[in-house]
Amino acid sequence: MKYNTYIFDLDGTILDTLLDLANAVNFAMRAKDFPERTTDEVRNFIGNGIKVLIKRAVPENTSEDDYAETLEIFTKYYLEHIADNTKPYDGMIDVINSLKEKGCKTAVVSNKAHIAAQAVVKDFFGDIFDIVVGKMDEFPSKPEPDSLLYTIKSLGAEKEKCIYIGDSDVDVLTAHNAGLECIGVTWGNRDEDVLLTNGAEYIVHNPKEILDI
Repeated sequence: MKYNTYIFDLDGTILDTLLDLANAVNFAMRAKDFPERTTDEVRNFIGNGIKVLIKRAVPENTSEDDYAETLEIFTKYYLEHIADNTKPYDGMIDVINSLKEKGCKTAVVSNKAHIAAQAVVKDFFGDIFDIVVGKMDEFPSKPEPDSLLYTIKSLGAEKEKCIYIGDSDVDVLTAHNAGLECIGVTWGNRDEDVLLTNGAEYIVHNPKEILDI
């Protein structure tokens, strides 16, 4: 087996979180009398963490104070409604279980706030992952590789046996910045051509295809 450690992105890769994120964004927009955003707009804003998500969602030239207040409103609402509509992608739980049965290590590395990442993964996957790492102050956001390299070290894994799986250009760049290959998934928040343009080594169209890599 070429790989024995499979590290996953979260939003758009193992969990369909888009509707809950869009609802939280628009709750914050309404609270600040800002224009609401479409689901497709929010889809394109996702990938670099909630600070960047809200920076992209607020109107241009929004003051720092208004931005900070919007971020606070969004965060509070999202944490209270994090699993209203969120669900694992079909077949994903079976795939993770199959990897574990084969003796592989599995992990999640996300730009989602650490407390939110751990909570939502626990809700839907229990303790199936060996480690879940969200955005923490000590690490820069992806595509910087720090959180991914920290995860590999924490797992005691050999880097050449690790692969990263994600749905966006940010994920492909994160993998490459860490010296890993990347599986790009087409069911998430970016189109296949974005993954290919950024150099994903593999493309899969449903979770079960991960088991063939």
